[in-house]
Amino acid sequence: MKRSTERFLTTHVGSMIRPKQITQYFQALAAKEAVDTPAFESELQSAVAEVVKQQAAAGVDIVSDGEFGKPSWLYLTQRVSGFETRMSERRSPGFLGAEREERFAEFYDETGPLDKRGQPFPRAVCVGPVVHTEAGRAQMRRDIANFKGALKNVAVEEAFLPVVAPCSMWVDYENEYYKTEEEFLFAVADALHEDYQAIVDTGLIVQVDDAILTNLYDRVRSQGRDYRKWVAMNIEALNHGLRGIPEDRVRYHLCWGSWPGPHTSDVPLREIVDLLVKVKAQAYSIEAANPRHEHEWQVWRDVKLPDGKILLPGVVSHAIAHVEHPYVIAQRITRFANILGRENVIASTDCGFAQASAVARQHPSIVWAKLEAMAEGARIAWREEVRV
Repeated sequence: MKRSTERFLTTHVGSMIRPKQITQYFQALAAKEAVDTPAFESELQSAVAEVVKQQAAAGVDIVSDGEFGKPSWLYLTQRVSGFETRMSERRSPGFLGAEREERFAEFYDETGPLDKRGQPFPRAVCVGPVVHTEAGRAQMRRDIANFKGALKNVAVEEAFLPVVAPCSMWVDYENEYYKTEEEFLFAVADALHEDYQAIVDTGLIVQVDDAILTNLYDRVRSQGRDYRKWVAMNIEALNHGLRGIPEDRVRYHLCWGSWPGPHTSDVPLREIVDLLVKVKAQAYSIEAANPRHEHEWQVWRDVKLPDGKILLPGVVSHAIAHVEHPYVIAQRITRFANILGRENVIASTDCGFAQASAVARQHPSIVWAKLEAMAEGARIAWREEVRV
């Protein structure tokens, strides 16, 4: 994995806003409507090529395929056996934390899209062994081929493909087959190992997305469980999935969810950082630009980043429409570089710009402006033109 030795490299978390044609195809597929598969495959290939080209043009050094080949947060159920989808009445999402029922209940009641309690939603239920299917392997081969083809037409430093962490099966997934939660997690990790390995075998970097681990803080504790022990169990399962894969081909993404709420129930980074750096990855991508977590750059004054590791701090937020000023971005980068060393820092975003359900978090024009500002901020920081 490349480091910031001659300039601050830039990257992002992975998901980009999908073209309407791609989104409409996945919606039709979910509704079991007739679809023109060859036309979709051609459209998908073109869309990946275009989004890779746009990333390079915006100044992103380490790019992704935009996650265009993934239809929703339930995409894994289309690649492995053992799951069936059932429609259920949505309960209060556990990831919203205690703030949903307490101090900010009125806010959440008035912002329906954050909650949608009582409305039907798809729930994936494990009813058999979780193993990869040939159809799932074919989808992974397609995504890799589309991405590799797109990379031939751009000049970038490196490229990565994101895949979920086993812990991501905790929300909107239920287990009726395995005897224990731990047994279920390790079975999922075994299935995901095949995806992780397939990506690395083609020369790409695999990014493991752990978007659930932190924002189940309240939910796990409300069950009377030790949250740190629960985190340790999930990291152990993830490392099982990463077994045999060189750490320098793995990056690990962690965030606190991305819903537009107060986030007062977020677990502090300091409480779990010692566990996070045990993930068998060389690079750690962690939110650091939003107003709830920006101060946590100071954690690294007290917690040593293990030798040989790289931090990918978020210096641009996906959650606000403001385009960060390049000097603000440069200040954020400089804070981390002063503590960790320049070569150990790669500028990144807090999270992806499209939700797993393909809902845009920002208008595309804002996304590209943010990435361009990040590239400029990285140049300013390298020239040491800011003071912090």
